Amino acid sequence: MPETTDKHIGARIREFRAIRDYSLAELGRRAHVSTSQLSRVETGEQPASPSVLTSVARALGVTLSVLHGQPYIHMLQKDRLDRLLAPISSALDAWDIPPEDDLPLRPLDDIATDTAAVAKQRAQGEFGAVAEALPELITDTALAVQTHTLPGRDRERAHNLQAEVARTTAIVAYRLGYMDLARLALARMAVAAPESGDPRQVAVERYERAVITHAEASRPDRGVALMRQALRDLDDDGDPATTAVRGTLLLRASALSAVQKDHTAAGDWLGQATELADAGAAADAATDPPGTRYALAFGELNVALGRLDVAMCQDDYETAVRVADEVRLPDSYQPTRVAGFLIRKAGAEAWTARHDASLASLEGAREKAPQLTRYHPEVHETVGTLLRARQRPAPELRAFAQWSGV
Repeated sequence: MPETTDKHIGARIREFRAIRDYSLAELGRRAHVSTSQLSRVETGEQPASPSVLTSVARALGVTLSVLHGQPYIHMLQKDRLDRLLAPISSALDAWDIPPEDDLPLRPLDDIATDTAAVAKQRAQGEFGAVAEALPELITDTALAVQTHTLPGRDRERAHNLQAEVARTTAIVAYRLGYMDLARLALARMAVAAPESGDPRQVAVERYERAVITHAEASRPDRGVALMRQALRDLDDDGDPATTAVRGTLLLRASALSAVQKDHTAAGDWLGQATELADAGAAADAATDPPGTRYALAFGELNVALGRLDVAMCQDDYETAVRVADEVRLPDSYQPTRVAGFLIRKAGAEAWTARHDASLASLEGAREKAPQLTRYHPEVHETVGTLLRARQRPAPELRAFAQWSGV
């Protein structure tokens, strides 16, 4: 079995500390982590909590993906996903270049149908199928934008579809650990969204940027600033779609504030989200799940999940477990959302020595969305913690560790 994630991350931290010519004490001062704790993290004797990793990454000037060693090339090659990413990158590079061949212009209705189908596959965690379809969709939407240049509904719709395809590309690239590709896709979305005539699409772009770019770059302060800007620019018109977007922005701001250890701000953002969910409950009662728009859902359940995120970001794992135990997910909940919840729950359970429960949560996540679970860095962190907890790991844990590449 490869070395555990704890040792791997510790070695990466030590490597970048040497590159920066920082002593343990200097890195500890910059990251606000004690020298003794940092030493134990580097040797793999002690796992680093998500907040400690975020602080260390920021102090070293690298992304969290770099510390985790993503992308997990050997796993991508085993799943034959690595070969699918080059065509996506090539299609994005040719975003604004007219095709040399006379490609037929597909009707916008057809492109919209395929875009929705790919977004559904993304929500199901079928990253391979999504990656297969993306190059053609990227080209189709680029051609549509180049063709529908006159002001009007068709032009806005073409840009809206282009923004949606770019968003799916960014999310899948991020999940597979390809941050440069994710950033490129987000840059394309940032160009297309303002031309869509939909202010909610602009807000969604800012949300994804805060999740993918600023969280990964260990700059939660910039992410909070983005959320504040997005909320300021998106009027609360009472539309359930707007409510879903605004609520999601509030919850993201709360989690990012918690990462910064700004507990007062985290509580304020979470309080605003709670008020919005309470106010919108009756208006959203007809939707399933409540407030679902732009592949976003917002309601009482999402606020509960937001409390879980805040507790995890604050390293308050006992509270996180308690909140997670109270959560009841509907049968209709998207597989990737279920898996994401179970992955967070597993992390909290591992940190509170509920080892069997943690492995059961990880197995549940694998059942719901295997590709998301396999490539999720928090899964690797949790498995490393579980492996360290016992001198002789159970066969089930060893098997899961081998499957996940730890």
